[in-house]
Amino acid sequence: MIMKSLKTVILLLALTPGSVNLHADTPVGYMEAVALYKKHDYKRAFPVILKEAKKGNKEAQYLLAYMYEKGYGIKKDRQKALHWYKEASSSFAYITTQDVNGTETEEEEDVLYYAYSKFDLSDPYTKMEVSKLVNKKFGVLPYKTSYIIPLSYASKKYPKYERNTEVEFQISIQRNLLYNFFGRNEVITVAYTQKSFWQAYSTSAPFRETNYEPEFFITFPTPHYIDSQSHIKAFQIGINHQSNGQSGAKSRSWNRWIFSTLWQWKNLFLKARIWYRIPDPDGDDNPDIEKYLGYGDLSFKYLYEKNQFGLELRNNLQTSRNRGSVVFSFSRPVRDSVTSAYWYVRYFNGYGESLIDYKNSRSKIGLGIAVYRGLF
Repeated sequence: MIMKSLKTVILLLALTPGSVNLHADTPVGYMEAVALYKKHDYKRAFPVILKEAKKGNKEAQYLLAYMYEKGYGIKKDRQKALHWYKEASSSFAYITTQDVNGTETEEEEDVLYYAYSKFDLSDPYTKMEVSKLVNKKFGVLPYKTSYIIPLSYASKKYPKYERNTEVEFQISIQRNLLYNFFGRNEVITVAYTQKSFWQAYSTSAPFRETNYEPEFFITFPTPHYIDSQSHIKAFQIGINHQSNGQSGAKSRSWNRWIFSTLWQWKNLFLKARIWYRIPDPDGDDNPDIEKYLGYGDLSFKYLYEKNQFGLELRNNLQTSRNRGSVVFSFSRPVRDSVTSAYWYVRYFNGYGESLIDYKNSRSKIGLGIAVYRGLF
């Protein structure tokens, strides 16, 4: 069986088709063929999917391979199934690291694999990073890069603190809540990121600042025709809260609607965000924060074999009082056989390193360990 040789191949569902009403003699387009496929009318769907697969449509190639394997609408053919799986794998690449028959429902698996199928996995290191996301079975997934930097050095001291050096760490997780709720193969997610700055080398070793960032967002994988022409893999829209948990003069918080686009060009990944700050009817403890943190940012990640280079850019786009920040990061496995611990270097320059200090510009560099490095 092909399923044994590939371990597990999950069928990647194409676009949710909406409602169609076709007569037997009506010419069938690709999207209509996908609709017929999902209605189990395989015989009518087969010739159109075959035609699209020959044109290089990776979604169609995956559908076709599955039809040959199962004998849906055509006689079972192991060799042809394997051929089309290999053709599809140049972009989608089946994930073979674990059995996917876990706790997720069939619909959850379909949507997750469709979402992750948007990525070009021809590079083995990219495939390895994406497979870590696909094969998690405990519900809670990594989100942003999680790391600990035991020693970071800032270009100038922080107000009221005696040391330029401190410990910095970040924990970031996400949990997928609903799948295909709106019928567009979307994933509804809640996430939480916590970033702390610990003056561990000072006399009383206080925590200088902790920033809390819960968020809720929906990810919509792009249709094939958008992906193939623009390299946009997904759109996200969500609401984000960020605060430091302080009161009085030390309080910093804001809420934002955030719209994101996720892009990929082989080993280069880009997350582009724009946001709108939600007004606070009860007052504002940092009314000018957009002047320093801007209205959006760009986050680039590049995989070169086992090494990952990151670049984050933020700017207020003002000519008279231009402010922003640059973050450069680098990571590689601690050992070649290790995929859960990475050497991690992080350099920051500009405004907004932490909420309490968002009006002050400084440079900071640190070396530590990351336990997860995100592609976005």
